[in-house]
Amino acid sequence: MTKVSKGDKVQWQTSQGGTEGKVTRKVTGPAKAGGHVAKASPDNPQYEVKSSQSGKTAIHKASALKKVR
Repeated sequence: MTKVSKGDKVQWQTSQGGTEGKVTRKVTGPAKAGGHVAKASPDNPQYEVKSSQSGKTAIHKASALKKVR
């Protein structure tokens, strides 16, 4: 599993293809982003990311994120 934290640059897949951005926060409870509700918990955290291309935010599981340099 990928270990990510706030400020990390990451890549993830969208319906339009791959994109890059930064982790803005760790989510440990229900949260909304991009019209969807993430069902995160302290045992299964997810991460809010901000796209460097569109400026929009989304919430993803750590397994969907890949750190970039």
